[in-house]
Amino acid sequence: MRLILASASPRRRELLAQVGVIPDEIRPADIDETPAPRELPRPYAARLAGEKAAALGDLPDSAVLAADTVVSVGRRILGKPADETEARAFLTLLSGRRHMVHTGVALRAGGATRLRVVATAVKLKRLSAQEIAFYLESGEWQGKAGGYGIQGIAGAFVPWIGGSYSNVVGLPLTETLALLNSVGIAPGRSA
Repeated sequence: MRLILASASPRRRELLAQVGVIPDEIRPADIDETPAPRELPRPYAARLAGEKAAALGDLPDSAVLAADTVVSVGRRILGKPADETEARAFLTLLSGRRHMVHTGVALRAGGATRLRVVATAVKLKRLSAQEIAFYLESGEWQGKAGGYGIQGIAGAFVPWIGGSYSNVVGLPLTETLALLNSVGIAPGRSA
């Protein structure tokens, strides 16, 4: 069975490669990622992952893997910042407090979709204005849910996580491998 990754995220490709899974094809799914009114973070992550997997349709002899990562403070969803001003607002909000990272992972194969959502609690240390300015100058915040990436400079801002590190990066590996194994795709297979 061929594996198609419905994501443009280089981090997801790197995480999969780290555990010996190389997609046969990468076909990013283009969907509307606007949260529905009063939509909560966990169902939002699940919905987006499912919609991304479904967007490519049913492909014979193929499994479509899709994911979406959502950062939230309480019920408030922090998407990818539109600009530096929004990134600064997100970092200021996250400074010194705990937040949640939910990743929805969907695998579509044989006309059925298997779906998992993994939640990880993350605490950012209290950030100084200089630390926020330095991080914004780095540009690492661009394209990252919540305006930060734990795998880069912002890793120094995180004194504690409760749950899966790979989930915070963008793909919970344990749960993803279980989904892939359920359709016969195992690490180290030849493409």
